[in-house]
Amino acid sequence: MAAPPTYAQDLSRSLTFKENVLITLSSVTPASSVFIIVPAIIAGIGGASAVALALGALVGVFMAFCYAELSSAYPVTGGEYAFAARVLGRPLGFAMFALSMVGNVLIVAVIALGTGDYLGLVWQALSGTWVGVAVVVLATLVAVLNIRANAWLTGLFLLLELLALVVLAVLGFAHVEQPLSVLWTPQTTGPSGLEAASWGLIATYTATALFAYNGYGTAVYFAEETRQAGRTIGRAIMFSLAVTVTAELVPVVAVLLGTPDLAGLLASDAPMSHFLLSRGGRVVDTVVSLAIALAIVNAVIAIMIQAGRLLYSAARDGSWPDVIGRPLARVHPGLRTPVAATLVMGALAVVAAVFVPLDALIIATGANLVVVYAVVALAALVGRARGLTDRAAYRMPLWPLAPVAVLAAMAYVAYETIVSDWVPLGVTVAILGLGLLYYRFYLHPRRGERWTLPDPVPGD
Repeated sequence: MAAPPTYAQDLSRSLTFKENVLITLSSVTPASSVFIIVPAIIAGIGGASAVALALGALVGVFMAFCYAELSSAYPVTGGEYAFAARVLGRPLGFAMFALSMVGNVLIVAVIALGTGDYLGLVWQALSGTWVGVAVVVLATLVAVLNIRANAWLTGLFLLLELLALVVLAVLGFAHVEQPLSVLWTPQTTGPSGLEAASWGLIATYTATALFAYNGYGTAVYFAEETRQAGRTIGRAIMFSLAVTVTAELVPVVAVLLGTPDLAGLLASDAPMSHFLLSRGGRVVDTVVSLAIALAIVNAVIAIMIQAGRLLYSAARDGSWPDVIGRPLARVHPGLRTPVAATLVMGALAVVAAVFVPLDALIIATGANLVVVYAVVALAALVGRARGLTDRAAYRMPLWPLAPVAVLAAMAYVAYETIVSDWVPLGVTVAILGLGLLYYRFYLHPRRGERWTLPDPVPGD
């Protein structure tokens, strides 16, 4: 009996476990999360942000269990769509690819446009849309380089952003003024200063905390370039989550305990900068702002590396007519990277940054994560139940607790999303629907030659 077909090893399998983690953590970009995402949580529930982040970390552990087992069973550079297609069916797999592709383009645009906010603090001329466009172009050109070179470049930038978080933690714990109880007391600001907030809001802001931690699953996008990926990719995901939670939760707790003015912190549009100015002064705030700008650039580079491999993987699976698909499925013989696919994703991100309003970009990405997490959890549940992940070197503990818990959490978040604003989830469902239509009318009639989904590349 002939062996099932497998992908060719076109990408360079040269990354070590450590190098995979460096790119993965750069994609998470903990400092950007602390300075850009966490402030929304602080404004909503004050010191109880620590509880929301802790709950988010717990859900993140369950989510990482799902990612780790699926990635170990299917170490394919396509990531989430590769899981979904092989476990939940090819139509849903292509719909997930469509959602991931759009999500990557829009997320790159949103993150890059935020670079000017921090560079503008140093030099006003370095603010505006053109800065974001320049960041996307630069990141795209860097992303086509050899994967190991990118691992160490992003690792260097990652070190700088982690140092910025260390500054926050040291300044906070060296000047503790708030009582420990502030960490579990939900508060917000009102006309008379600090006011009690509902404990129910903590659950709502836990969803935001999930977004702040997101990205540890990115490790699977580099599986075909990682040595012994089947055995190490699950560990890379779990390790990346552990570093992410520590790097974000510790400095946030330090800021909440060390701020001299809790009401001012909650009322500030930029609470981390407010804290740095009060504890470290203008120079420290400026230096850290520069580090955050570099962290954003680093994140764009890491996500562009991922985005190029996503489009390459789908082209390799026969998603498009050959005139489009063959160039996108090529790997540069010298760089061993999908140059054409990466350049196309960069061009799409530039178009999004220039022509799509920022509010629309944010709305379009709002519910993406909820659907992706729900599909990954469902795949982990079905995959183990049907024996499809039996070959995985990593097996999640306490199955089926993790996928069931994640599905319950995502159902709640989806409900809250619909109640507050149905548009983000509606946009996400529309993208999935377009993907299903494309599969039905183009891929399904050509199912013998398109979307064939070979087995993963054997590891070495």
